[in-house]
Amino acid sequence: MGLALKDTQHHCYSDYLAWPDDMRYELIDGNAYAMAPAPDLAHQDVAGEIYLQARLALKGKFCRAFIAPVDVRLPKQNEADESIDTVVQPDVLVVCDSSKLDRRGVRGAPDWIVEVLSPSTAGHDQIKKQNLYERHGVKEYWLVHPIDRVLTVYRLIDGEYGKPELYELNGETQVSVLPDIVIRWDELATRLPVDY
Repeated sequence: MGLALKDTQHHCYSDYLAWPDDMRYELIDGNAYAMAPAPDLAHQDVAGEIYLQARLALKGKFCRAFIAPVDVRLPKQNEADESIDTVVQPDVLVVCDSSKLDRRGVRGAPDWIVEVLSPSTAGHDQIKKQNLYERHGVKEYWLVHPIDRVLTVYRLIDGEYGKPELYELNGETQVSVLPDIVIRWDELATRLPVDY
């Protein structure tokens, strides 16, 4: 994740839609953040495996799993899409309320979000996005640390993320807000490079 654009303009979704397709950005409270170039293969393997397991677990259920890039618009109130100033693209997400889905992606907080950390995005995902997802009511937020092989889990309780829970990437971990989803780590962990 790059630095915010160097201008002082407050951006919104109408600006975002007008930007060139070859440059990907996320908007957080009107600040535009250039997204890093395509993630490395290990990052994609982790995100893809989590998405696959979630999608298979939800087959025939109401909830739907998605993998980036999908625009998630997070309105502050009930403003029109064009005025929304926060649009993110989580690595993996699940939405259980079909009224939040439209042709442009998701409008409103997903139930579960997973971000796979890389050196260029770790601080952004661990601080800025953690605060953002808490504020918008994402029920469960996972940060997967492929280098350290650690999972950090935040769960929303009374509108706040409490102390995070830490797990090693082995065995299995159930998504508490989506009990049908259990992520199994062992095979994936064997595919991660030792020096990643």
